[in-house]
Amino acid sequence: MRLADYTDYTLRVLMYCASQPERLITIAEMAAQYGLSRNHLMKIVSDLASQGILETTRGRGGGIRLLMPPEKIRIGDIVRRCETDMRLVECFDGRTNTCTLTPTCRLRGLFEAALAAYLRELDGATLADIVKPLPRPRGAAALSRGVKVAVPIVGTLNRRRSRGSDS
Repeated sequence: MRLADYTDYTLRVLMYCASQPERLITIAEMAAQYGLSRNHLMKIVSDLASQGILETTRGRGGGIRLLMPPEKIRIGDIVRRCETDMRLVECFDGRTNTCTLTPTCRLRGLFEAALAAYLRELDGATLADIVKPLPRPRGAAALSRGVKVAVPIVGTLNRRRSRGSDS
């Protein structure tokens, strides 16, 4: 399954707003930051505002901000609102299904379970979860103070072993 660009951009808009709650964000700023079309972003912002997720302020000094706390915005809900077609295979739509295997096929059940698990995972995450700063890697504090930290090179040992066993 692949998310539509619209869904990707919507999540980016929300993440950008959530990461800077203390101020209004402009569409021009986000377009420059992400290298996206202002027109695409305007449509997304308009849709999010009509859903009650974003507040928009027009005019000089205007911009957008989240109307809801990031902890209340589930990623699964956003994906469901943005994606227009969650059918993984033809047989998901009984009205247009012409697959002759449908009566005996077990693939549909597998795909339904996979889609349910996918959405369940997305429902378990909020906007706040995906804008939190990532934890610093071990040794990052020491590196920032100029202290050398030994970092193991994992891949080298395995490559040497495999070369030796190939000859």
